[in-house]
Amino acid sequence: MNLSCRGALFDMDGVLVDSTVAAERAWTQWAHEFGVDPDQVLRGMHGRRSADTVRLHVPAVVHAHALRRIDAIEIADAESTDPIPGARELLESLPGNWAVVTSASPGLLSARLAAAGMPAPAVVISSEDVTQGKPSPEGYLRAAARLGLPIGECVVFEDSVNGVAAGLAAEPAAVIGVGVSALHTPAPVVVPDLRSVRWAGRGLEVSGELRRPHPAQR
Repeated sequence: MNLSCRGALFDMDGVLVDSTVAAERAWTQWAHEFGVDPDQVLRGMHGRRSADTVRLHVPAVVHAHALRRIDAIEIADAESTDPIPGARELLESLPGNWAVVTSASPGLLSARLAAAGMPAPAVVISSEDVTQGKPSPEGYLRAAARLGLPIGECVVFEDSVNGVAAGLAAEPAAVIGVGVSALHTPAPVVVPDLRSVRWAGRGLEVSGELRRPHPAQR
């Protein structure tokens, strides 16, 4: 598959870095500390800003403290972050025309990208740069604008339900789901990892698409 585009917009967790185990471990610890059911927290935290998740589970009076606490727990465990296969190679091949759009805080973004050995993004849109987190398209629209590109000439890479919804709502050239978890999202195309994506000078070449199972096989 050849996708004509001028820019690439990447989510971080699950797309560039594998932090699922670390994130779930951190949120489980946080839930126990604040007397919240960990299962309820884990069901809705992927692809969502920490502030939005915290707001769902603790009273407003402790919101600021609870938000600082989860950020501290996650940053302390950032060293366990691994790169998604092919991510570093793809980013290093791009001519500065890419951005990271993440629900993570700036501190957590920096810690996880560094731990995974990723190059510094040309543009970053973190949780603090938007008024509405995913599934709002605000982050992707801001990223394209900062790159100086129309969103319709960018490709979005996502892995979560909230993230894919944000990407689709932004109306880019394409939304590519990354990883098996993306099979449970409305992403039109899903690849196993970023080894399946290559910059071809005037766009992206995508191969190795994952196939969704037939409903009867699920």
